[in-house]
Amino acid sequence: MSDSDEAARQRMVETVAARVDDDRVLAALEAVPRHEFVPPDRRESAYADRPLPIGDGQTISAPHMVAIMADLLAAEPGDRVLEIGTGCGYHAAVTAELVGDKRVYSVEYSAELADRARERLADLGYDGVSVRVGDGREGWPDHAPYDAVYFTCAIAEFPAPVVEQVRPGGQLLAPVGTGRQTLVDATKRPDGSLERTERGGVRFVEMRGDSSH
Repeated sequence: MSDSDEAARQRMVETVAARVDDDRVLAALEAVPRHEFVPPDRRESAYADRPLPIGDGQTISAPHMVAIMADLLAAEPGDRVLEIGTGCGYHAAVTAELVGDKRVYSVEYSAELADRARERLADLGYDGVSVRVGDGREGWPDHAPYDAVYFTCAIAEFPAPVVEQVRPGGQLLAPVGTGRQTLVDATKRPDGSLERTERGGVRFVEMRGDSSH
């Protein structure tokens, strides 16, 4: 990694620091080489605070959004976390820094993106992160229950199968809404219902897959 990448990453962390309460999140952003997750022709913009296209109609979220979501998720080392929407793998790597790479499970609809993300994560030492191709609305029941789940794509509502896979007291975080989206931070009550807090307006790529589910 070049000195300029390191300096740019440091500036990125300083840019988002004011929005983050947990210093562990800033340390995670500092540890993950974001430039490795963006296409070569976008590398000069890798540390700019904006989303970037990663192919197949998908984007890598702006650094401040990844930081805010990681901060809100409040995941502790050893927590089991489900990510819906692997994309390029960057957000999964940041989560892996917080909980440990063997505790991160990620579902991606695009086989092409999943393969690339899996390879990139392994190359960068996050080979414990599990990535599977599938419809995120189904979650990944094999590894449930999860302490937390987050979506990197907008959904109309939390899918019932995913809610079921979160333990009571566990957390769900997602951009919810079609058209106008709100970041919703929910805690699963013992009876399976969700206690929801709205965290402000956001804009994410909408979830793909079979919407008849």
